[in-house]
Amino acid sequence: MPKIGNIQLPDFPLLLAPMEDVSDPPFRALCKEQGADVVFTEFISSEGLIRDAAKSVMKLDIYEKERPVGIQIFGAVLESMLRSVEIVEASGPDIIDINFGCPVKKVVSKGAGAGILKDIDLMVSLTEAMVKHTKLPVTVKTRLGWDHDSIKIVEVAERLQDVGCQAISIHGRTRAQMYKGEADWKPIAEVKNNPRMHIPVFGNGDVDTPEKAMEMRDKYGLDGAMIGRASIGYPWFFKEVKHYFKTGEHLPPPTMAERVYAAKRHLQMAIDWKGETLGVFETRRHYTNYFKGIPNFKEYRMKMVTSDDSASVFEAFDEVLEVFGDYEFA
Repeated sequence: MPKIGNIQLPDFPLLLAPMEDVSDPPFRALCKEQGADVVFTEFISSEGLIRDAAKSVMKLDIYEKERPVGIQIFGAVLESMLRSVEIVEASGPDIIDINFGCPVKKVVSKGAGAGILKDIDLMVSLTEAMVKHTKLPVTVKTRLGWDHDSIKIVEVAERLQDVGCQAISIHGRTRAQMYKGEADWKPIAEVKNNPRMHIPVFGNGDVDTPEKAMEMRDKYGLDGAMIGRASIGYPWFFKEVKHYFKTGEHLPPPTMAERVYAAKRHLQMAIDWKGETLGVFETRRHYTNYFKGIPNFKEYRMKMVTSDDSASVFEAFDEVLEVFGDYEFA
């Protein structure tokens, strides 16, 4: 069974991917309850941390019920990254994860995230310096390469391992692909099958059914799956995958009452953590998936995603339960 440093994980663990404005404490708590084995924070700017930017500092909030939890940081300037490691370490996470995979232009343009895939030597030297600067296990999340012509992930992963990286999560796309096309897991399997690799290799990208998670495990032989978009507004995904692994059968989808209850808890936890305005705004992206596939639902969805006060959103939840309470999800 895989280990990250001294953290023992179950066979083929499921990891909640770090997602900006998604994997905050309320959502991580819901995913943990539904079977996520490791959760990661939203990615945090090293420059924001060292400048004490309120939004970056707030993302350091972690809670005992989340463990093991990793805090993910990004940046490309050594001094800033090392200082941010000290700040992160003081928050008491179990893991420090480095983001070398974010494809967003505002991150890449600064040479951070997937931008560092243009400079593998810097990627390796930054990792090595951070490993030496903390007692916590350091892990990396990255992509296959900058573009199709520069995929050297087998070599890159080996070099990262050699400087002390304790696990690597690989998204099966290049930066050039962004999130288009299909994720290619074959190069990730090549990393895992490299006889010199001994750290866990986790796959990421397009794991949106229990069958795909099983394929990643059985066909590609990876050590675990990092789940991203499939979990947004659907924290039950982790539980469904584990049930499928155990029984070969699909769990019945959550009922309308279970979905409304989860959505209410999610919104209330978000408000408790970040206040009414941000809590209402940043939870909106989940509602489409919480209530996916319901016919004639537009009126209620619009109320959920356009209301600026929580009372109106909670009212919409109650209306949904009253009107669609008997709806059976496929």
